[in-house]
Amino acid sequence: MMGTRRSLHLSTFVLETLLLLFYAASGTYCSVVHGNTTDRCSLLDFKKAITDDPTGALSNWNENVHHCMWSGVNCSTRHPGRVTVLRLYDLDLAGKITSSIGNLTFLRELSLDFNRFSGQLPPLNRLRKLVSLSIVFNLLEGNILDAVIALENCSKIEVLDLSGNMLVGSIPRNIGSLSNLRVISFLANNLTGTIPPTFSNMTCLVAIELAANQLEGSIPEELGKQPNMLQVILYENSLSGRIPATLFNLSQLFYLDLRKNMFTGTVPSNIGDTLPSLEYLYLGTNKLEGHVPDSLGNASELGELDLQSNCFTGIIPSSLGKLHQLNYLNLDKNKVEARKSHEFLSALSNCSNLYTLSLNGNHLHGVLPNSVGNLSTTLRRLDLGGNYLSGTVPPSIGALKNLEYLHLGGNNFVGTIPDSIGNLANLTNLYLSDNQFDGW
Repeated sequence: MMGTRRSLHLSTFVLETLLLLFYAASGTYCSVVHGNTTDRCSLLDFKKAITDDPTGALSNWNENVHHCMWSGVNCSTRHPGRVTVLRLYDLDLAGKITSSIGNLTFLRELSLDFNRFSGQLPPLNRLRKLVSLSIVFNLLEGNILDAVIALENCSKIEVLDLSGNMLVGSIPRNIGSLSNLRVISFLANNLTGTIPPTFSNMTCLVAIELAANQLEGSIPEELGKQPNMLQVILYENSLSGRIPATLFNLSQLFYLDLRKNMFTGTVPSNIGDTLPSLEYLYLGTNKLEGHVPDSLGNASELGELDLQSNCFTGIIPSSLGKLHQLNYLNLDKNKVEARKSHEFLSALSNCSNLYTLSLNGNHLHGVLPNSVGNLSTTLRRLDLGGNYLSGTVPPSIGALKNLEYLHLGGNNFVGTIPDSIGNLANLTNLYLSDNQFDGW
């Protein structure tokens, strides 16, 4: 769950930005009592279904306070008394979401994130003004088809986020009828089946998150034909086949996460040229092969690169040293090599923000050069274990003063362990076993 939460935190950058834009026009609190009672009654009915309110978040939802002043409620200034926003975030509320919510026909935003709402999503077909629906990390149940049907008349909806619930079933093809969707997230549910090609109908789509489900099949070519796409998050499924070439031509894409699937084939040699905006690239734990593309060095915004647990071969490109924003590089458990003198390590000294460098379980040979000590002092984790490195460990490694994790085990190092390792005051994990050090 911690991994899912971390990924959710990273990947909601676009979502949060969009929400700020959408909600700016939602209106302000209503301070004058008007005659409309429909919305007030609907909210009171919603409150009746709350079985636990441990923080007293709804304590001011009573007859002494106008409903437009209730916690989490915003009303329209143009249509006094009509609720436009219901935002009850991270309050540990428990209960059902009543169908009376569907009577709030001026509602633009419904946000119930990080609570304990259970049961099925009620019909919301009357909410024709709804722009954003977000019920993240609750206990919603039922079939995803029913959830989509519940929104079938919400033609203006732009944000749909039902992440972290217990929804089941296949994503229905008719989801494409919600053609104004910009952000869609069903992350961390129990969805099965395939990704429908009808996502292509959503020409405004900028972010799709379907990670941590049980989806199968291939990524439809149509998904890579969205000109405005910024992030594609599909990790931890059972997706297979080749990654469609169209996905690598999304020039605005900054976040691509396909980890922990069964993708095969190679990564295009020109990926760094076709994805110039890329900041996060996660392709680890698949069945990809071929070389690590030299062109990745041209993706100048790249900050995190995860290619671990694949079948990559060939030389680690020194062009990665051009990535001045790079802070995380993981090539563990591949078959990559290095040129004589490990020039890629020297090149990485240009990456002043690097905090993780992990190359465990590869085919690195030769001596570890003194240039290892020129890596960024921001480095927290250095893992070169499980390779074929030989010679002595250079004393310069003691210059990496902020190291917390150092793994040099499972190589062919000889000689003595340098005293300079004692300078690594922050070191909490040190692995040197399975070498040929003197006295071991």
